[in-house]
Amino acid sequence: MSALLPLLVFGPMLAAAILPAMGRGKSRLAEAVGAAIFALALGVFLAPGEVCWTLEGFCGLGLRFRADGFRGLYALVAAFMWLMTGLFSREYLARGSHGGRYHAFSLLTLGATLGVFLSDDLYTTYIFFEAMSLTSYVLVAHDETPEALRAAATYLAVAVIGGLTMLMGLFMLWHELGTLNFAGLRTALAEGASGTVITGAWLTAVGFAAKAGLYPLHIWLPKAHPVAPAPASALLSGILTKTGVLGLIVICADVLRGSEAFGNTLLWLATATMVLGAVLALFSVNLKRTLACSSLSQIGFIGVGLGMMTLPGSQGALAAYGVATHMVNHSLIKLCLFLAAGVVAMNTHRLNLNDIRGYGRGKPVLHAAFLLGALSLAGVPLVGGGYISKSLLHESLLERVALMQAMGGAWMPVKAVEVLFVISGGLTAAYMTKLYVCLFWERPACETSASPYLTKRSALALLGCAVPLPLLGLLPTALMTPIGERAAAFMGQEPLNHAIRYFSAENLLGAGVSLLIGAAVYLLAVRPLLTRREAGRRVYMDRWPRWLDMEDGLYRPLLLTLLPQMTTLLVRAVAEAPERLALLLRGSVLRKRTGHRAVPVGNRLTYALGMVMNAVARAVNTLWKHDKPLRTDFEYVLDASWREAAAAVRRLSGSVSFGLLLLCVGLILTCLYLLRH
Repeated sequence: MSALLPLLVFGPMLAAAILPAMGRGKSRLAEAVGAAIFALALGVFLAPGEVCWTLEGFCGLGLRFRADGFRGLYALVAAFMWLMTGLFSREYLARGSHGGRYHAFSLLTLGATLGVFLSDDLYTTYIFFEAMSLTSYVLVAHDETPEALRAAATYLAVAVIGGLTMLMGLFMLWHELGTLNFAGLRTALAEGASGTVITGAWLTAVGFAAKAGLYPLHIWLPKAHPVAPAPASALLSGILTKTGVLGLIVICADVLRGSEAFGNTLLWLATATMVLGAVLALFSVNLKRTLACSSLSQIGFIGVGLGMMTLPGSQGALAAYGVATHMVNHSLIKLCLFLAAGVVAMNTHRLNLNDIRGYGRGKPVLHAAFLLGALSLAGVPLVGGGYISKSLLHESLLERVALMQAMGGAWMPVKAVEVLFVISGGLTAAYMTKLYVCLFWERPACETSASPYLTKRSALALLGCAVPLPLLGLLPTALMTPIGERAAAFMGQEPLNHAIRYFSAENLLGAGVSLLIGAAVYLLAVRPLLTRREAGRRVYMDRWPRWLDMEDGLYRPLLLTLLPQMTTLLVRAVAEAPERLALLLRGSVLRKRTGHRAVPVGNRLTYALGMVMNAVARAVNTLWKHDKPLRTDFEYVLDASWREAAAAVRRLSGSVSFGLLLLCVGLILTCLYLLRH
């Protein structure tokens, strides 16, 4: 059974390598590989106990895979999503180009994603995490439009920066602990963490948060989803963001468990993500962008559960159940909704709500799939699993508030998060109502074609995504509780020892309040403020201020303009420092000595002495020698005398007598030296 793990990870990659040689059979091969991987993942999921596999010595530390309850479950979810999107992709990509490239990189991304979910240490996680970022870049940039290339560049930039930050954190953890194994980390940190370990854990968490789309590293998510092909958008939203969540789970459960600083920081960042995503979705007038911003908000819901799971207290188990179930729910919901959006896009080639309104009228398969996804995401009881997982997360917040009140702690911040949680749930209902009414109840923007809008294969994929949603909502004890139980150990929590009352009065009341808020927001804000009547039609208005775009207003000016300029100035200053120092020394200490200014007569000695004698002569003439004054041109006299003396010396030095004189002087000195001794 352990041999299934490398097949799951490397099998799709090998298939991608041979895909270019398949000619017109590329889509069929991709579908066959997707079906085979799903079958293998199902076998691993149903296998008793844990399944492990290790490749020793790979890049020094080796690769380690393990399929326990939670990781086996999410490998199955990932395989199911690739199977459904593979079935849908044949029709979606048939009208475009580069279908073979899409299938190849989709399989590469599948193998890398399964490598992340089945990894058993942070080193293995990092290797496949980075591989997944590179291969999924091609999926985002598939259409090669300016918008797609720009969004893909943003996606890759965030992934690279996050990956480098994560790598630095892993270096620090390895240096301090000597292990990156999940269980080893938990054991090594049983007695506490040093400052270096805490810093390394925070850096690693930043890398995972970037992939999850957590604020303020969320900028790629609303841009990448709308421009990518609909099947790729489903994977980006439903499964690739969950790889980042998986890494955050490891940090929360194994490294910084019980850390109030990290738990509270994560809680507030997740709350900001939850609210911001819901508000952006409410303002959006693009179908896929609305769903993308919705994914941002739902990641915030999951992040709130992670924060509750990290903080000490009894709410951790409920939060872990909520995180696991909402991850699964969101993956399946967004798979259904993005494929439904793909049906609209491939038939209308439009995504603006004003262009696609009314398109879903008279299309029962599309209507049923979208409605089930929308109701489940909005948290309507009995219709989908969204109500179940949000109720668990909400209960963990209420339990935390009660715990803080009993301990006399600061409970108001957690209460504020709980209120924002309920409001964000209401905003979810409001923007999904906006999309549903636009697509299925408003008058069509234009006459639709009478030709079939969906092949049987694509209809099967769409319904296959939609059918599990009501089952999860109707049978929570049989389907949702086991998900929480399988995930509890991986998330560092004990399974709950009591039955969960999913349909208690408190939970139903919380869901009802959110739905009432959603109805009020739709009727009092969306209809009168975000739309207007023009020529008898309701037009959706894009009223979101452009200057609030963090990418264009902050990150691009900072990273592409200010930071390069500052770096250039710094490098230039360092490079020019030696030259500037040399110029400074040449102008001061090492300044070249300039020649003395020439004197009018003779040399400087005779001229200076002559001027002194002239001054003395003038003084004498003034005081005493009025009748017979002394001469005052001694500089000329001294110059003439100097010249005569110099000429005499030259004549003497050139004569034989001068040589004899020097010889005599030398003999005298020698004799004196000898006599001295």
